[in-house]
Amino acid sequence: MSKTYAGARLRRLREERRMSQADLARVLAISPSYLNQMEHDSRPLTVPVLLRLTEAFGVDPGFFSERDTSRLVADLREALAGEVAEARVSTSDLAELASRMPAVAQVLLDLGRRSQRLAEGLAGVADGRDGDGGGGPLSPHEEIREFFYRRQNYLHDTDLAAEELARTIGIRPGEVVRALSARLADRHGVRVVVAGDSAAGSERLHHYAESGRVLQLSARLRPGQQAFRMATQLALLEYGEELDRLASEDFPAGSTPHGLARIGIANYFAAALILPYSAFHTAAEGFRYDIERLTDHFGLGYETVCHRLSTLQRPRLRGVPFSFVRVDRAGNMSKRQSATGFHFSRAGGTCPLWNVYEAFAAPGRIHVQVAAMPDGQRYLWTARAITRHRGGWGEPGKTFAIGLGCEIRHASRLVYSDGLDLDNTSADTPIGMGCRICERLECPQRAVPPLGRPLAVDENSSTFVPYRVAE
Repeated sequence: MSKTYAGARLRRLREERRMSQADLARVLAISPSYLNQMEHDSRPLTVPVLLRLTEAFGVDPGFFSERDTSRLVADLREALAGEVAEARVSTSDLAELASRMPAVAQVLLDLGRRSQRLAEGLAGVADGRDGDGGGGPLSPHEEIREFFYRRQNYLHDTDLAAEELARTIGIRPGEVVRALSARLADRHGVRVVVAGDSAAGSERLHHYAESGRVLQLSARLRPGQQAFRMATQLALLEYGEELDRLASEDFPAGSTPHGLARIGIANYFAAALILPYSAFHTAAEGFRYDIERLTDHFGLGYETVCHRLSTLQRPRLRGVPFSFVRVDRAGNMSKRQSATGFHFSRAGGTCPLWNVYEAFAAPGRIHVQVAAMPDGQRYLWTARAITRHRGGWGEPGKTFAIGLGCEIRHASRLVYSDGLDLDNTSADTPIGMGCRICERLECPQRAVPPLGRPLAVDENSSTFVPYRVAE
C-alpha cells in the first residue's frame, strides 16, 4: 500500500479551523511533534489518523490522496515558459509545487498569465497595434470556457437534477421531443411551434416569447437539435435559481459573463436531460465508446454526443475521462474542455501535427491518432470534420473538426484502439502545446521561434528545421 504524504493539505485544514498544532494533535490523539512531522512530510498520514480526521472534520479521505496535477503543471509551464527556458525554475519544481501546495500554484499561475497578457498588450501598443491581440483581459466567451475548464467539464448537482427530471418525464430514445413538449405544456403552459422559412424572423433557430408562452423552433433544425433547444428552455424555466447560483460562483450578477454562464449551464442541463447520465454511460460502455453507434442509438448529432462523453465524471460511475475540442480550418478553438491532464495552449495556435487538422481533408471519416506530448504523456485522439448548412443552395455553412481524446491507459476501452499497438511508442505522432511554447526544438513544422530561446543565425548554412536554437 502506498504511503500518503499530504502535509500542506493537513496544515491548511488546521489553519482554516484556526487550530494550533497542539489543539489538532489532541483531537487526533497523537503528539504535537508527530503532527509537526506529518505537516512537513517527514512522516506519512496513517490510516487511524485519516479516520479521525474524517470523523472530526467531515472531510472525504480523498481530500488527502495524491492528485493528478499534470494539467496544473502544464498550465504553469506555459505561463512561466520564459522562466523555465532561462532555467530559473525547472519542471520538477513546478510539479512539486502543484502537488504539495496547489493553491499557491494556482495563484502563481494567475499572476503568470496576467503578466503575459500585460506584456503582450504593451508590445502591441509599441508596434502600433491596438493592444488587443491577446494582451488584454479574457473575453467573456473565453471566461466561460475557463469556467467549465476549472470544473473539468462536470457539474455534479446539475447532472443529478437533469437525470431526475428525465426520469420524471420519461425521457427515452425516440420519445424525447414528445416528452419535452408535454412537460413544457403541462407544467409551464408553453406551446412549441415549428416555423418554416417564410415565417418572420426565420434567421433565428429558436425564439421564446415569454408574453405569449410560445417557443418557436426553426424547421431547419433536425429533431435532435429541436429537442436540445426545448431542453435548454426547460432548464431556464425550472432551474433558473440554480443557474444564477452557479454562475455567481465566478461572475457578478448582471455582468456579461454571468449571463453567458447561465446559458452555458442551461446547455449542460439540456444535454444531461436528453442524454441521462446512467443510461448514456451504460450505452457508452456497452458500445465501447463508438461515437457513430451512440449517435444512431440516441438520434443526436456527432458533436452533441462527443461533448456529453467528455462529461462522464460522476463519482463511482465514471466513464473514460476525455478531452473535447472544436476547431475551425484556421485553427481557432471555439470549444475546449477536458477531464484529463491534456493541456490546451492559450498562447498562439495549436499543433499542426494534431489529427484534428487532418480531419478537414476527409470530412465524415473518423481519424485516429496516438499522440505523444513533450512530457511523455500519450493520448488516443479521434477527430472528424462536421459541416452545418442553413439549408439553401449556395448559402455559406460552418465546418469544424471535433476532437475527442483520452490518456493511453484508457485507450483499450475504446473501439478505436482495435488493431493499434498501444505499447509501440515509436509509432506515436509527436505533438506539442503550440509552436510558441513547444519544447520540440527539432520539429520541422514549427511556425514561430520558441519562446525565450536565442536563435542560431548562420548565413553560411541552412537546415530543414526552420528555427535553429543556439546551444
